[in-house]
Amino acid sequence: MTEDMIVHGVEWTVKELFVYPNEFIYWSIQIVMYPYMTGLVAGAFVLSSLYHVFGQKDLKEIAQFSLVFSLALLPVAALPLLLHLQQPLRAIEPLLTPHFTSAIAAFGIVFTVYGLIVVSEIWFVYREYFVHQLEALRGASGFWNAQRRIAYKVLTLGAKDVSDEAIRVDHKAAKILAGVGIPVACFLHGYAGFIFGSVKANALWMSPLMPVIFIMSAVVSGIALCMLTYIVIMEFQAFRLRRKGGTVEAGETKGAEIDIISKSTRYLLGFLVAAISLELLDLIFRGYTAMKSWDILRSVMYGKDFVNIFVLQYTLGNLVPFILLLLPGRTIKRTVLALVLVLFGVFMMRWNVVIGGQAFSLSFSGYMHYHIPIIPHSIETFKEGVLGALAVITTPFVLFWVINKFVPSLRRDTGET
Repeated sequence: MTEDMIVHGVEWTVKELFVYPNEFIYWSIQIVMYPYMTGLVAGAFVLSSLYHVFGQKDLKEIAQFSLVFSLALLPVAALPLLLHLQQPLRAIEPLLTPHFTSAIAAFGIVFTVYGLIVVSEIWFVYREYFVHQLEALRGASGFWNAQRRIAYKVLTLGAKDVSDEAIRVDHKAAKILAGVGIPVACFLHGYAGFIFGSVKANALWMSPLMPVIFIMSAVVSGIALCMLTYIVIMEFQAFRLRRKGGTVEAGETKGAEIDIISKSTRYLLGFLVAAISLELLDLIFRGYTAMKSWDILRSVMYGKDFVNIFVLQYTLGNLVPFILLLLPGRTIKRTVLALVLVLFGVFMMRWNVVIGGQAFSLSFSGYMHYHIPIIPHSIETFKEGVLGALAVITTPFVLFWVINKFVPSLRRDTGET
């Protein structure tokens, strides 16, 4: 049996200087995608809660969209771990036997609770719409209408009361769930940072600031992705109307409305400043304390990974979009560019933490370099390569397309929530 069939990571690890024989880049692109996707889930829910909890009525439309999008992102949060596991059939065990004796095991409790909160909140927000759709389809003919009628009958759960009192109860329940969901969403992603920050054997990861940094950057990435997806969908709908020669009327799409995007941008900038400040604080603290591992960390951060950290992450992913969003006369095109760069910057932060944390040997005398597989020649190189990462990224959009068929996140007639 060859070595690449025995050791996970041998195919994409290049060693330099003195590295122990059993050291490889074990955590590859899928472990980068894992905190990235969970961060998107938490950030999307926080954006939706700005309206449901804090009463920012200007954000109602994008908040409803973010809530449904958060549900589409939720199942994909665990997908990178499932692809990374050598025994994926055992992945269900943390959900079936949850306990708090380890951070991974606690994931079962947090993930389940958060999923129930999101599904319940969506049900309370859209229950009136489900009932109205069920009534509208009662006399409709055709196979597709029959299937939709069955789906909406299930979605109502037998609760067909749409009186003013019942709707007020729905709104109150949705607000309570959104308030409870904020700390749960933050904990869902914060524990990922806790896993890294509690690894005492790794000098780069062991930091009490790691969970907080992960949470702040998660909110940034989630808000940025929701804004970007919202802009693309709304602009595409407006383009289709213009192409057909129609006019935009009340209740129809107006493209990406400037007021909604502008207010969302202000919140994005606030969280972006907090995330950047925490990351710089952590970097300054490491340099000031200068522990015995600082020499190898400095050689990685200011040498081996200088481009990844200071050029791609801090400059291109943080500073440039920050300036683009602050400059006066902001347009939709410039906002889209800034949002793409923000998402890239958060991804590079995850990359630098996961891959950079494995870049140096435990001997402090050697380095390891990760070469992501581009063209797969085995199931292993597919899962841990570019195609595996692309599969993870595209899955939420497919799920959102399906969910949006029954839960219209971008309709303006879903009722006040």
